[in-house]
Amino acid sequence: MKALIQEFSDYLRIEKRNSPHTVSAYRRDLSRFSAEFAGQKVDSVTTANIRDFLISLREQGLSPASVARSLSSIKSFFKYLCQDKQFQNNPAEILETPKRWRKLPDVLSSEDVDNLLKCPDLESVLGLRDKAMLEILYASGLRVSELINLQVSQLDMQVGYLRTLGKGSKERIVPIGAMAKRAVENYILNSRPALVSSRKDGGKSEQLFVTRRGRGMTRQGFWKLLKGYVTQANIRASVSPHTLRHAFATHLLERGADLRSVQQMLGHSDISTTQIYTHILGKRMLEIHQQFHPRS
Repeated sequence: MKALIQEFSDYLRIEKRNSPHTVSAYRRDLSRFSAEFAGQKVDSVTTANIRDFLISLREQGLSPASVARSLSSIKSFFKYLCQDKQFQNNPAEILETPKRWRKLPDVLSSEDVDNLLKCPDLESVLGLRDKAMLEILYASGLRVSELINLQVSQLDMQVGYLRTLGKGSKERIVPIGAMAKRAVENYILNSRPALVSSRKDGGKSEQLFVTRRGRGMTRQGFWKLLKGYVTQANIRASVSPHTLRHAFATHLLERGADLRSVQQMLGHSDISTTQIYTHILGKRMLEIHQQFHPRS
């Protein structure tokens, strides 16, 4: 089974163009599944076997979300085997993934975001960089991986937008707004040259955001600096880079943006992913109804 899992991983990476993080998650789920049926041929695994395996995961203490994700990985794996390896039966096909309640993460208020964005020291090169990163993240709703992989060539400062490669290497164009544009221009002119000059190659780097040593910013590095600014801003909510992405979407919808436009800016391939925010639309529609309907 291990060889088939490797082939499936290659298929996800090369043909489906899934991210390394996604492929790793599939492999982790399937490795656990493979260990359960070590020595057993994959085409002898039955629906009952898979159901018992999922029950055992719950008994081991895995959360319902983790069990649902494992089932999703198993279903995708057997679907691939039936399509590519011409397996006759798909034992996972009739198993239904349990519906899970999707909880909206903590959302920062506009005041919290303003306080956060005021924290970087604009008298220092690192502060100018941090200000630009935070402004871009909130203005565009980028994922943190998209933020740290931005290249200078992906910015159009004249028009005020950026191009980014999201999940599945799908490109999208997102406006960044006047304040983020100003912060990035300030960083590029007055901070970035000093940071990249410390590189051994003489300052050659395509990556937009770099460390004090001129290397590309990492996820861990950005998490660390964000945590420091959250503490400095005295924000009590749990904040991660993804929190600013949620704030971006929430604040747009609260001010009247339509769900489809927000979906495109977030880079969600399916509108159902964006529908986690529909409660905001419901509140907005109620306000509009109460304001404009003659019998409200």
